Amino acid sequence: MNLMSIRIITSKVEELINFYEQVTGLTAIRYTPDFAEIKTKTATLAIGSTQTLQFFGGNSVAQPAHNRSVIIEFMVDDVQQRFEKLSAFLKDCIVQEPTTMPWGNKSLLLRDPDGNLVNLFTPVTPEAILKFKNS
Repeated sequence: MNLMSIRIITSKVEELINFYEQVTGLTAIRYTPDFAEIKTKTATLAIGSTQTLQFFGGNSVAQPAHNRSVIIEFMVDDVQQRFEKLSAFLKDCIVQEPTTMPWGNKSLLLRDPDGNLVNLFTPVTPEAILKFKNS
């Protein structure tokens, strides 16, 4: 079994697409006005409007902007450089500036326009670098 994607249900499709394109440096593939994907080497972040809930059983299946338990994580080549490059764009969404964590990753913690936590990280200790060597 492989994790293929994480989907965010939102009422702010364009805002989320813009946010994730900026922080990842990737371009979203827009399949419809209500659905887009940002594909990485290892998984996909899907962004679907609340309109897409009709295909899953109706509006009661999910509620946008109510996540308080998941952190969406992206490994980047240099989190400090990404932070410096995007600092003006990120100024209103920073939760924690780049900080080295006890497990060896330097992490930048953000909130997207729906309030979801987003972690951009770079392995910096030898152990963390080795862990992600083939990622």
